[in-house]
Amino acid sequence: MWLFVCQCSHSGSYRASRFLMHARKLKQIPVKHSEKQGFNFLALSHRLFGDTCPLVSLSCFQTPQRIPYDEAVQQEFRPAAVGDAFGPTWWTCWFKVELSIPREWAGKEVHLLWDSDGEAMVWRDSQPVQGLTREGEKTSYILTDSLMETDPHNLNLYMEVACNGLFGAGKGTMIAPPDPDKKFTLNKVELVVFNRDVHELLVDFEILLDMAKHLGEKNQRSFQALYTANQMVNLCDVTDPSTFPAAHQLASAFFSQRNGESQHTIHAMGHCHIDSAWLWPYEESIRKCARSWVTVVRLMEKNPGFTFTCSQAQQLEWVRNWYPGLYAQIQDFARKGQFIPVGGTWVEMDGNLPNGESMVRQFLQGQRFFQEQFGKLCTEFWLPDTFGYSAQLPQLMRGCGIWRFLTQKLSWSLVNTFPHHTFFWEGIDGSSVLAHFPPGDSYGMQGFVEEMLKTVNNNKDKGRVNHSVALFGFGDGGGGPTQKMLDRMKRMKDVDGLPRVQMSTPDQFFSVLERDGSQLYTWIGELFLELHNGTYTTQAQIKKSNRECERILHDVEVLSSLALAQKSAFPYPATKLQRLWRLLLLNQFHDVLPGTCIQLVAEDAMTYYEEIRAMGTLLLKEAVQSLIGKLLPTGSETAESTVIMNTLPWERTEVISRTRPTGADTLALVKVCSMGYSVVKDSLTPPHPVRVVKQLDGSITMENGVIAAHLDSMGHVTSLHLVSSGRESVPEGSCANQFVIFDDIPLYWDAWDVMDYHLETRKPVTTLVKPLEIILPGGLRGSVRFSLQISEKSIITQEVILDAMCPYLRFLTQVEWNEAHKFLKVEFPVQARSMNATYEIQFGHLQRPTHWNTSWDWARFEVWSHKWMDLSEHGFGVALLNDSKYGASVHGNTMSLSLLRAPKSPDTTADMGHHQFTYAVMPHLGSFQEAGVIRYAYCLNFPLHTMPADSVQCPAWSAFCVSSPAVVLETVKQAEDRPGVLVARLYESHGSTVVTWLQTCLPVKEAITCDLLEQADPTGHLPLKELGVELSFTPFQVISVLLVLG
Repeated sequence: MWLFVCQCSHSGSYRASRFLMHARKLKQIPVKHSEKQGFNFLALSHRLFGDTCPLVSLSCFQTPQRIPYDEAVQQEFRPAAVGDAFGPTWWTCWFKVELSIPREWAGKEVHLLWDSDGEAMVWRDSQPVQGLTREGEKTSYILTDSLMETDPHNLNLYMEVACNGLFGAGKGTMIAPPDPDKKFTLNKVELVVFNRDVHELLVDFEILLDMAKHLGEKNQRSFQALYTANQMVNLCDVTDPSTFPAAHQLASAFFSQRNGESQHTIHAMGHCHIDSAWLWPYEESIRKCARSWVTVVRLMEKNPGFTFTCSQAQQLEWVRNWYPGLYAQIQDFARKGQFIPVGGTWVEMDGNLPNGESMVRQFLQGQRFFQEQFGKLCTEFWLPDTFGYSAQLPQLMRGCGIWRFLTQKLSWSLVNTFPHHTFFWEGIDGSSVLAHFPPGDSYGMQGFVEEMLKTVNNNKDKGRVNHSVALFGFGDGGGGPTQKMLDRMKRMKDVDGLPRVQMSTPDQFFSVLERDGSQLYTWIGELFLELHNGTYTTQAQIKKSNRECERILHDVEVLSSLALAQKSAFPYPATKLQRLWRLLLLNQFHDVLPGTCIQLVAEDAMTYYEEIRAMGTLLLKEAVQSLIGKLLPTGSETAESTVIMNTLPWERTEVISRTRPTGADTLALVKVCSMGYSVVKDSLTPPHPVRVVKQLDGSITMENGVIAAHLDSMGHVTSLHLVSSGRESVPEGSCANQFVIFDDIPLYWDAWDVMDYHLETRKPVTTLVKPLEIILPGGLRGSVRFSLQISEKSIITQEVILDAMCPYLRFLTQVEWNEAHKFLKVEFPVQARSMNATYEIQFGHLQRPTHWNTSWDWARFEVWSHKWMDLSEHGFGVALLNDSKYGASVHGNTMSLSLLRAPKSPDTTADMGHHQFTYAVMPHLGSFQEAGVIRYAYCLNFPLHTMPADSVQCPAWSAFCVSSPAVVLETVKQAEDRPGVLVARLYESHGSTVVTWLQTCLPVKEAITCDLLEQADPTGHLPLKELGVELSFTPFQVISVLLVLG
């Protein structure tokens, strides 16, 4: 291209017309390739670096560990050279670089050029100073902008090179499992003179060419950009640097031609999305943060107007602990308003699967960190890369001081295009936040003309708003912005033909929207991502552990709070609980809890869960000892009674297993009071014992006076009816508890996606290994067991359990799972008809269609739910409860619970091995609210705590109860930094307006409502009355109350 133009001796108009013709051809190829089409452009690029100088010496040592700088520099280094290979994957190679800058380079800009595989950190004078990675377009470290005589000429630097790329070390493709034997190569290292004037010219040409290409051949400014570039070519002799300033002045004159007042304004903000773990382990993310942010700091030093947004308090905490010098610089630039903490959460968590309290703690831990470390709370929730957004998030955001929201992930939806980029998002309780999706559909732009034009042209809310956001910088694996990105956008700041591009901040942007956004539309309900539906099921052990640890921390806080209320000297374990919560919150990162991570990350996650279990168990014992130590055996005496502790806020009557003095385990039917304990010696007698009867054909009936079930020899439920009414829940000719398996081969995102076409491969599991047999014949509990063969490698063993007085049939399921690209579900066709099914979400529930009338409907062929889902018609329904599953669907009258997947990327071992889980089916009269489905789902997930007790008489003790069945007391904990003050968090669960009483026997002297950050409402003092504290709720409202103990 440039060779032809420069050699042509005809008139300028002829040259321009030929140039334009060639530019039209450029429309068919990517920009990055078009830069390489012409000789002159390449020749100019080759002049970017001038004189070179070899190093004085280069040496290295390797380690499988990620060790601190002080330890690394004490090691024995061996000679190294360009071309050497190092590794394998996840090792670290430290290089010692001795260099001497020639004195004849005085006045020159001098760089250390470093081109290696892997990610590098430059260390100078014991401090990290620059991150380098070829994938992030950072391959040189600026030693000096202009070499002076007083500058050091002889230097020793250290390079810490991680043996992984920006996106890990996938074998063959990005998301493939890591190649454990991959080697990394040092390709080039030398001292170079950097010609800044060449860099400026290259950026000039790039912007002009891109304007010519993307504005279109019928656009006046496209022609003007072409003519300007052509004139620059005529002036510029690549062999004569003295011609460069004139060419650059032509470009500057073009870029100085301003827009009209009506032009769209793009608020550009530096960004560096760093997955806290994904295709690399947690420990590597710590270094990714340091490499990325130290680069940002260097850019801020050279570009005072540059602003950078940074989310995830956990990552800042990592840098604070591991890189204190860098962290101090970050805090300094935060005070200057350039480094801007955003998001308000501990990590960028999954937006679907954490329970309500976990989401509150994400904000509580995050906002407290930002307040303590940076002196302010975040006002915007920043979650650009998670796989959908719960309809309860607006209320939680509002309760944590946040009323703005930014993401872009819904642009990934496979079926429907979301209709807005700027809008109000309203949750299930009516809370509303201002939401913005950057119209460029990216959080990792690079400042190209094409991206800025897409931001304007793709905007769905033209006319209503004239402002949008562009987030620029390499992301996912870190990297962040580059100087070249900044230089591109400086030229586009206000140039005729392009939108205005101004460096901005989240507050500046949202403030403009709040001022001008009166015409914005409102979206009500969840923001459902029509992709990555497999994340509700992948890595089942991680999901089960998450649910279990959420329960453990709930119970520890409840019992520790009760112990504190009983004895003010009880040492509430606030510090230990904070660590456990932070571990849980970290594992709720949006590539860990969803299961889309490599094996190393999954193993780290399970290690953290085990720490929560172990420490949580210890803390539970300490709280129990303080609460009821006087009731527990102290020596060898025989314990004839049982203490039963209930951490839920309602009375429960259930069958428990307990150990008798003889050592034998026996069953007992017990009643225990609300959120407290009872001492039980003898079992209650059920009004109707469980009966289990085997029929001549091998089928079995089970009945407890509440429900009656009939199971065939393969464990199918062929009948399930309510005894009192006779109402049948299984359609005639159908079988419930039907295991089905599907081929599960996504288009690309293996661990992430399950595609709708998998439904076409449905196969019932029909191979019987062990027919149905009776295990417990009845009385307090009846159970039967059977086994099915899924394949030669996988088997299901299930025990179906019915307890006395229990309204649901429970399925204790064990699976040996060794499949590849298969999807296991269990189906329950039910005799109920409704256009919508109901699914539990955080602090509430919502409805989704059971039909596929529209593309919006069938895009929800696989959805997420928490502890229960329900399909009801007027007067009757069926609920499915579970203790650890999230994937679900209801199509027509068939309820499906997703059990196990078998993806092979990025973790070949995902879900392989043994699994145990429980689900239950509960037919009911009336609505699910009237039938108590919500409470029974809690009971399934929060088993009673039992322990032997001396046979002393002790009255039942209840700490809390709530008068309305619609209101759930979800959390009781000590207030942050306020010993002697408890927080009680309640929510309305039925979707109703209700007044209730919170009753307690604790010595409460004052009650004050507060927000989710536990900041007291100045007008929220509640009178303490004989019945307790009176609270008024609207549908799905969450209320927190500070209880000051006397």
